[in-house]
Amino acid sequence: MAQKGIREYHAKKILARWLPEYSNGEFKLHGKYALVTPETSLDELAEKEKWLKEDRLVVKPDQLFGKRGKHGLVLLNATFDEAKKWIDEHMGKEVQIGKVKGKLTHFLVEPFIPHEKEYYVAIKDDRDADHIYFSTEGGVDIEANWDKVIQIDVPVLEDIDNIDLRTPLSAQLSGEELDRIERFIRALYKVYRDLFFAFLEINPFAVTESGEIVPLDLVARLDDCAEYWAAKKWGDIEFPAPFGRELTPEEKYIKELDEKTGASLKLTVLNPKGRVWTMVAGGGASVIYTDTIADLGYAKELANYGEYSGNPSTQFTYEYAKTILDLMTREPDPRGKILIIGGGIANFTDVAKTFKGIIMALREYADKLKENKVKIYVRRGGPNYKEGLRLMRELGKELGIPIEVYGPELHMTRVVRLALEGNPETQEQKA
Repeated sequence: MAQKGIREYHAKKILARWLPEYSNGEFKLHGKYALVTPETSLDELAEKEKWLKEDRLVVKPDQLFGKRGKHGLVLLNATFDEAKKWIDEHMGKEVQIGKVKGKLTHFLVEPFIPHEKEYYVAIKDDRDADHIYFSTEGGVDIEANWDKVIQIDVPVLEDIDNIDLRTPLSAQLSGEELDRIERFIRALYKVYRDLFFAFLEINPFAVTESGEIVPLDLVARLDDCAEYWAAKKWGDIEFPAPFGRELTPEEKYIKELDEKTGASLKLTVLNPKGRVWTMVAGGGASVIYTDTIADLGYAKELANYGEYSGNPSTQFTYEYAKTILDLMTREPDPRGKILIIGGGIANFTDVAKTFKGIIMALREYADKLKENKVKIYVRRGGPNYKEGLRLMRELGKELGIPIEVYGPELHMTRVVRLALEGNPETQEQKA
């Protein structure tokens, strides 16, 4: 599973859309959320979202970092004009969050909800079970009060309706409060599981005098490998880069390509001067290849992380491969470089078709690949894989570039070991 953080804005929009459906209409969030970026005109936005001028507001950065209150980055109970001024003062401001320094560029604006009591709830994945955490001591000091947090496990194949939530929750709750929060957690968990969340923390959530449950602060991660199935339910979301890290032009380009196709194209540049580059088909396979490279002691030499999957067209695969080859051949290394074109055994991706796109790019960069002393290792299986491997094998002979080709008879991790430890120069570097 590849967990990727999403903005609080998008997470709350998802809950506002789906929580009523999973609770038979009982839990309805107000749905008043606005995301402000450097391109946003707050005055124009307020013309569409009338509540911005009618309600008291909360404003905070929405860039995948926590403890915003402790950093003085939360504005509470503000008028529209006060919120507008605060955003103007903080937009583009560079701040230090822990060891990371970055610019503030995205802000969440929502109504200020008066409340007295704050609760904590979180759900996270584990190998054998999902873990639900709850406490009546929600808020910024939850870590200091972790001994008061209740943990309830939901085995992977178990239905939440078969899990006894009431007994553990009754240690801190009773009466109507117990009934309502038990129903809320059941509904929240159903949204969590059906919409492929990997982590969801609401700290805190409040219960108003009218009994409305309101998430005040929220952190969420989604399993982006489920995008093919869940994209329609997620709606128009994005997976932003971690705070303090701006996308490179190449990463932005691949992100734009990804948005134009039903397939999946992902790229993260880790070390542009690295010697080990990968072009991997499949999100799960990309994790395995990356972990293996790191386990063998070459994490610092790993140049990129990413994947192409979902049967991308020849043209999209060509654009993806060309981007990686361009990055790879910009700075020669006297020791040479390694490119691993890998993947598992595809279910429906046409290996020969996607390989044709990669071959187009390899031909285009043949001279630069030779200049950089690139050695290529290929491992793939799936529909038309034999034809794809044949084309790769013939390409190596045609271009005079060392290309070693393997099918599913060779384990994925084995080809990584051959690429790294079968190379005398690599052995010398590691020693």
